[in-house]
Amino acid sequence: MFTKDLKTAFKANSNPEFAAQMKAYLRDKFEFYGIKTKLRRDLLKASVANYKDDINNDIRAISKELFNSSFRELHHCGLELFEKQLRKKYNKDDIHQIEFFITTNSCWDTVDFIAKQILGAYLKQFPEETETVISRFSASKNMWLNRSAILFQLGYKEQTDEGLFYKLCLQHRHSDEFFIQKAIGWALREYGKTNPESVLRFVRSNTLKPLSEREAIRNLI
Repeated sequence: MFTKDLKTAFKANSNPEFAAQMKAYLRDKFEFYGIKTKLRRDLLKASVANYKDDINNDIRAISKELFNSSFRELHHCGLELFEKQLRKKYNKDDIHQIEFFITTNSCWDTVDFIAKQILGAYLKQFPEETETVISRFSASKNMWLNRSAILFQLGYKEQTDEGLFYKLCLQHRHSDEFFIQKAIGWALREYGKTNPESVLRFVRSNTLKPLSEREAIRNLI
């Protein structure tokens, strides 16, 4: 079974010293094998090669099983498999699993990947869903859904819906949440690489939290 073999490979390559460092870095929220990104991806690739048909046929269940585990490395594997297998091939109801990923075992390291690589790609495939999904995420009491709404256009560049983006920034500009303030600043800074004049006008015309403003204009002034 793919997930069993992957877990066996990870256990065999575990590093207690690295695991302790990784666990502390994410404030003891998750268990770790202590496997760094390159090795993690190499082990995943080797395991996938033996179970291609199983993964193709059952990617949603497999990715969810990995994401429900205790170990952070397996969470990343589940997300990376989901993104790779379903890129440009999402079903419309995959938004429910995307929301599950955002709201389960939540921390910036997974949520940011989901927002840009998965949610952003899903909404490019189904642009007619953008208003419904993003309005709901932005209005949610779940901070990670709010952050995802702000960040989903990170890779859109010239395709950014500027009106929607600025509307989201304004909706959350008074938030006291560090991860929301940081998201606003990061998203503005990234969009500033495409349209610096627009971002500067927006920042100068609206009162943002100091962290958001500082991050937004870091490379513009």
